[in-house]
Amino acid sequence: MTTIDPVWATVAELSHAFEARTLSPVDVVDALLARIRRRDPALHAYIAVYDADARLAAEAADKAIRSGHRIGPLHGVPIALKDLVDLQGRVTTGGSKVWAGRVSPVTATLAQRLIAAGMIVLGKTHTVEFAMGSWGTNTHMGTPRNPWDLAVHRTPGGSSSGTDTGGSVRIPAAWCGIVGLKVTAGRISTYGVLPLSSTLDTPGPLARSVEDAALIYRALSGPDPRDPQTLPWTAADPLPTLRRGVAGLRLAVLPDVERTGVEKEVLAAYDTAASALAGLGAQIVRTEFPRRLSDYAKATGTIIGAEGYRFVGHLVDDPALPTDPHVRPRIQLGKSISARDYLLALAQREDERREFATALGGIDAILTPTAQTAAIPIDRADQSGTAAHFTRPGNYLGLCGLAIPCGFSADGMPLSLQILCHAGDEATALRIGWAYEQAASWKSRRPPEA
Repeated sequence: MTTIDPVWATVAELSHAFEARTLSPVDVVDALLARIRRRDPALHAYIAVYDADARLAAEAADKAIRSGHRIGPLHGVPIALKDLVDLQGRVTTGGSKVWAGRVSPVTATLAQRLIAAGMIVLGKTHTVEFAMGSWGTNTHMGTPRNPWDLAVHRTPGGSSSGTDTGGSVRIPAAWCGIVGLKVTAGRISTYGVLPLSSTLDTPGPLARSVEDAALIYRALSGPDPRDPQTLPWTAADPLPTLRRGVAGLRLAVLPDVERTGVEKEVLAAYDTAASALAGLGAQIVRTEFPRRLSDYAKATGTIIGAEGYRFVGHLVDDPALPTDPHVRPRIQLGKSISARDYLLALAQREDERREFATALGGIDAILTPTAQTAAIPIDRADQSGTAAHFTRPGNYLGLCGLAIPCGFSADGMPLSLQILCHAGDEATALRIGWAYEQAASWKSRRPPEA
């Protein structure tokens, strides 16, 4: 029998064990449900756990695999969905007390694809209300605890796992020591995902390893008639190039001016990661960006504000409704954005996307820290600000990106490297991430147990 610990096993490891029949989906689901029962009262990660249905699905997957009816590498592998993803007949709150009884009218395309691939949905995870926030806090529904510090309640990252409008996949990955893939808009369908910004929303996986993110991305990508943004894209398979290494790739690093305001420990880990990639054969390039990253981040806020207000402005404007006091003013920023200013912001974005693509056209990827700091105590989070300094530009410029662990702070909090690539080039981001992951040892680190 296998010696894999089902609690810490990667998707790839579970897949191989199921194929070899050395481990059962039933054993894995039972182990994970037991861990959720034991740890979630403290960590507050889940808003709902589907114990009975998950066990039934695990039993069905086990029987199918044992009878020779395995449908693919994800068959029997458990997953959790962000509480923005509709599952028909189940409650999806979007992190809002206002929607505590909202029953999903449809099943999101991404959920359909995961279930069709044989994955088992364990439950829904918490999110910032309406996905509008980078710290990960939620006043009414509760803020998940960062698992790396059991003594101090630190930021888990927001808005949480599952969709990335300005960093909501990459920041939680960075602060919680895992891998997060932000895809190009249109690569993964947003149908059935509660919207924040129809221009910038991009669903994507958080996982234990780069290979896991690649496997899930492969299952999710491809056109969906119900989401017009997906129609220009074909289904993607990053696996054939995943292990090609980085020799000869040109990787740009931060200009000196962009290092200001970043914690020393973050910069030290970042520089070490860049040196490691150089040691693997990548060419490290020093270049200037056409504009400051803070300019792109600010412009992203204009688009999110206008489009977010379109979707939930009527809720935050109603003082009788229990909307999060930190989220309400973020959404209400969109109230003062005129149609003209909004359309000008979209036109400016297209101009600056072309400008950036021209300036960085000869670069295969841009390396940045994922966040300026490690996770901070909740009471230090500036709710009027954002932790998305390095992540928002990726959304604004139409790039794809990968967040991957690259070290730890002196007090044991994860640090993260962001790999940004050109639109549609997720395979290169994953390839670079995989090469770095193999050369480093960070993914073997585990959070402390209670």
